[in-house]
Amino acid sequence: MRPLQRGNPLWWAFVVHRLSGVALALFLPLHFLVLGTAVRGAAALDGALAWTASGWVKAAELGLVVLLAVHLLGGLRLLAVEFLPWRNGQAGLAAAAGAVSLVIGFVFLVNAL
Repeated sequence: MRPLQRGNPLWWAFVVHRLSGVALALFLPLHFLVLGTAVRGAAALDGALAWTASGWVKAAELGLVVLLAVHLLGGLRLLAVEFLPWRNGQAGLAAAAGAVSLVIGFVFLVNAL
């Protein structure tokens, strides 16, 4: 098996999986900050929840759902690479994982509206 080169779909799957993990790690402190407003009382929590009703936060939630789906499916792809025999269709599976992630994001968007 030869090493992956930039531009190869599997290399891009690797990059997207790592970037989605970093983005999710950056999101967690913000999430805990908003959850922490509940400790300060109902008024603080209501203010934080009102802030989350804005359009750009809804768009960010859509991005978050897509990132979660991408990271989950990318992780499953890595597990398959580690524990299953190599197949020539790995690039197609990576593309399918990306497509499924976008479908999950679209379903979330339709349900959110």
